[in-house]
Amino acid sequence: MKYIGLPSGIIAAFRGIAGAAVILLVMLLTGRKVDFKAVKKKLPVLLASGAAIGFNWILLFEAYRFTGIPVATVCYYTAPIIVVIASTFVFKERLKAKQVICVFVALIGVALVSGVFQSDSSKITGVLCGLGAAVLYASVMIMNKFMGEVESYERTVIQLGSAGIVVLPYALFTMGDITFNPKSVMLLLVVGVVHTGFAYLLYFGAMKKLESQTVAILSYIDPASAIILSSIVFMQLPTVYELVGVVLIMSAAILSEIRKKEKKYDK
Repeated sequence: MKYIGLPSGIIAAFRGIAGAAVILLVMLLTGRKVDFKAVKKKLPVLLASGAAIGFNWILLFEAYRFTGIPVATVCYYTAPIIVVIASTFVFKERLKAKQVICVFVALIGVALVSGVFQSDSSKITGVLCGLGAAVLYASVMIMNKFMGEVESYERTVIQLGSAGIVVLPYALFTMGDITFNPKSVMLLLVVGVVHTGFAYLLYFGAMKKLESQTVAILSYIDPASAIILSSIVFMQLPTVYELVGVVLIMSAAILSEIRKKEKKYDK
């Protein structure tokens, strides 16, 4: 995103439309049939979740701009913690002791990376954007629980497509005077086609062969790799406070995904 040099709205709109086009093309080439009845039944939720995805990307890209990749990425991955809290209200689930501890530890981690203890207010905007993106992503995770009848490929095509379409007016309204050059166009294509379209296809392929908990845990390679690469490529080295905050947030998020397997006894 750093080298594209375009507004976050433009990147988010193109990412959604390009990603949806790639997955739709693969569906057509592989002869996957669309269950239009299920899609029509869940269309309002699909469109709402798609809009949330689009604005979630905008906030995440703004977080990158204001506070750097490591802090923004870690704040974004508080989404599972937010889902745990929201589930107590949406699904009337009771918080367990482990979940309460995870929430508390994650909040301490967010406070550390935000710069509050260092009186560094310059990062707060970026942290708030990252947390806002996490809230929107958490809302998508919750809405997905109501779409069991819609297959993952169909769901993702509609969500990505609607994300791009919903964000497009915002992108056009806020883009100002921008200049497209070969470098920005090429990187934009990479983000939309490779990092969105093919990345989602690989994700679906993994889900078919791995347990859901394993997929959830492996997803945390994303923020870890983002932190390492940003440190190497952009020299965005975390401070001691940020490093401790990162460890706390990541530990809480991963712990919240771990479920004890129920023991089966032969009768």
